[in-house]
Amino acid sequence: MKKISTILILSLFSFSAFAQIPKLPQLTSYGFRLGLTASPTIGWVKPEQGKSDGIALGFSYGLMGDFNFAPNYSFSTALTITTMNGKSTEVDPTYIKSLDLAANKSIPVAYDLKYKVQYLELPLTIKLKTVKDNGRRYYGQFGLSNSFLLSAKQDAVSSTAQLDNVKISDYTKFYRAGLIIGGGGEFDISANTSFVAGLTFNNGFTNITTDKNRDVRNHYLALNFGVFF
Repeated sequence: MKKISTILILSLFSFSAFAQIPKLPQLTSYGFRLGLTASPTIGWVKPEQGKSDGIALGFSYGLMGDFNFAPNYSFSTALTITTMNGKSTEVDPTYIKSLDLAANKSIPVAYDLKYKVQYLELPLTIKLKTVKDNGRRYYGQFGLSNSFLLSAKQDAVSSTAQLDNVKISDYTKFYRAGLIIGGGGEFDISANTSFVAGLTFNNGFTNITTDKNRDVRNHYLALNFGVFF
């Protein structure tokens, strides 16, 4: 009987203590935000059979969206048209060899190349945000870049030939994957509108050429601007 009384008393104390703990609000939906984005980019390429030869400017524009699944966490995506440009020096690209431009095809020829590749980009990232303070909050972003080829052109210059805007879509892979890491800030303009500014590094980790004997990867740094509505 004493044991039962003791258990009942302890149970009452536990229930009383639990009842005094403030209940957290049951937040099940944090909303979805849609906006417009535009980003100048600085791109470069890294060929394994050759060398990178400087940067080239590009541009990205389109829609962006945040699915907020917790107070400070969002699943962030976008749908953009992104140009990834870059320069390299490579020996005898496949399509150039097929044009029979070299007087002696047995001698390798080095070409200064400029890649001008345009993708439809669908990033899938997680965005970690700080608590909003005076209409400002900051974020870090990490995830996967998915890019689908829209067009690909190339300028090629050697000691014996010069080609401009050659279409190389048939020699460029349709899908490109990359790793995204970035950060920035979000600043309220009005109750429902905010301005976003940030910096993103997109590190391509798949070969963009269809040539089995070559491996070329492209990367870019973007200065992100956008408006959420």
